[in-house]
Amino acid sequence: MHVVTFSQIRDLRISPRVCLRWVEEAIRAKPTAQLPSKVSLKPMERSFCNVMPSLVWVDGKRWGGVKVVTRYPGKTPSLQSQILLFDAETGQMVAFMDADWITAMRTGAVAVHSIGLLAKQEFSTLAFMGLGNTARATMLVLSEQERERPLKVKLLAYKGQERDFAERFSHVGNMKFETVSTYDELVRGSDVVVSAATYLDRDIAADDAYAPGVLVVPIHTRGFTNCDLVFDKVFADDTAHVCHFGYFDSFRSFAEVSEVVRGEKPGRENDCERIVVYNIGVAMHDVYFAAKIYGMLDAEELEVISFGQPEQKFWV
Repeated sequence: MHVVTFSQIRDLRISPRVCLRWVEEAIRAKPTAQLPSKVSLKPMERSFCNVMPSLVWVDGKRWGGVKVVTRYPGKTPSLQSQILLFDAETGQMVAFMDADWITAMRTGAVAVHSIGLLAKQEFSTLAFMGLGNTARATMLVLSEQERERPLKVKLLAYKGQERDFAERFSHVGNMKFETVSTYDELVRGSDVVVSAATYLDRDIAADDAYAPGVLVVPIHTRGFTNCDLVFDKVFADDTAHVCHFGYFDSFRSFAEVSEVVRGEKPGRENDCERIVVYNIGVAMHDVYFAAKIYGMLDAEELEVISFGQPEQKFWV
């Protein structure tokens, strides 16, 4: 079995456009995947350990994987993840991979995919909060996808991260960044609201703060439960991930993003609909990325590890 490191993946220089294409392919292929609900453990307050298995077809071959992602506030970065990748046709374990790059870039690409699919046609004002690696990955993909459209981007001030974020993307000529200090300022007048904050203990804004036509993309779900009751439509990457939500039975309209992509359910139908999309994160996207990346690497340059497993049927 090979070991694939963060640096080896990053050195491939996979473009944001390729990430967006892989996400589109994976979302469209969701019905062919096996996707059990993830198991979420809570070791302590504000931390988690999620275990996420999946089987998925990639370029005519079936792959399997198990992703483990943890959040511990005391670590830097607080979110860390790994993937065990195996050949689903033979059961052979092929790679133990760092998944930090995969997690950030596929999550950012999924968010941008939802913006392209469900935002109103002439959106021009975006709001971002939780300005860590996931938000940076989202902006990296968005800046590639929206090179021409003039955009105002409002950033919620938090520990100076808004200054670092604006500086990171200061080279993007069609985007103008401004800082706001309250949730209400962030939300009001925004066409798209993206939250990558990993922890919020309450809803961030009143119902009437969300303008007609707004799209809300809460990457880590918290802070927007009031939207579930008053928004026109709710979408998610997987029904099993949201069916336990307290207001699930009160959604006015619900569908999976994959159903919209395949033309089975309507997406946005006018520029007045208020929409929230819960892309909580499905392992098939991670496994899809992992299989693609593994195919790009030179196996001869990868470290090999062996567990010295028994070769005979009876070994006890």
